[in-house]
Amino acid sequence: MADVPQEPALLQEFTSPDQVGPELEQLLAECWVEVTNSGGAAGFPFPPIGLPEAARAVDALVAALAPDSCRLLTATTADGELAGWLCLRRDPFDLIAHWGTLHHLQTRPGVRGDGHGTALLQEVRRIARDEMGLEQLHLAVRGGAGLEGFYARHGWQEVGRWTGALRFAPEDDRDEVLMLLDPL
Repeated sequence: MADVPQEPALLQEFTSPDQVGPELEQLLAECWVEVTNSGGAAGFPFPPIGLPEAARAVDALVAALAPDSCRLLTATTADGELAGWLCLRRDPFDLIAHWGTLHHLQTRPGVRGDGHGTALLQEVRRIARDEMGLEQLHLAVRGGAGLEGFYARHGWQEVGRWTGALRFAPEDDRDEVLMLLDPL
């Protein structure tokens, strides 16, 4: 996997529902379907999924956007195609307001290895630190999907795992791997 995009990625941040129009919502849902149905671990554990399922999830995500608590970050290829996206959330409860959680990082299968995931991770780190004042980021990944190595190459550390927490089928339990990026 490349460390830098082979083609320039346009990164765009969204902090409120009114910034995300129907066309972008459609593109986000289509990306989610494509990633999930190609085996990606991006929030829907039982592929295949259809556009209506993804659209409902995108609607909920967009409705939650707010500058202090939930942001959407997209990466677009040089030719204007959506390459991938992620969501950054923080809980406003004082006890844990110093850290945020990364959700749904995904890149379209056709652009994997072009550095768009890396670009998204670098930018979300900057946003978390410089714009939201966060001190650390957390995420949970599905064990057995090869994601731990990707995140480790970008400075994330495994801090624990919930053994057998995810049941995909009888006799197919997977770990939920807990990861931390600290400091930002």
